Amino acid sequence: MPSKGFTLIEVMVTTAIVAVLAAIAYPSYQSHVVKTRRKAAQACLIELTQFMERYYTTNMSYASASLPSAQCRTDLSGYYTFSFEGTPSATSYTVQAVAVSGSVQAAKDAACTPLKVTHTGVKTPSGCW
Repeated sequence: MPSKGFTLIEVMVTTAIVAVLAAIAYPSYQSHVVKTRRKAAQACLIELTQFMERYYTTNMSYASASLPSAQCRTDLSGYYTFSFEGTPSATSYTVQAVAVSGSVQAAKDAACTPLKVTHTGVKTPSGCW
């Protein structure tokens, strides 16, 4: 009567195949997650610049503006902090997203932090947009 079940060798080969696939897939997945968070931060920066333009339309100045507590800022709070670079003047501002120190985003995406957008729409670093 034939035995039912798997042999130890079959289980070991299957485990080895799964381990190799995981070793290849996980770094690729992590890279994708970092890029996705960066794109979300970029979208949030654009949302914040749109707020600033509406503020300017109402007040004819960027001075004394503060960034709104947008949902995107809350969603990305573990990975990015959003702020002005310096203080907005009457005619200019720069909004930035800085990767949170010690986060995976800061470690894996160091070349693309901080992300910045100026009042004229200039986006830096240019290779990250």
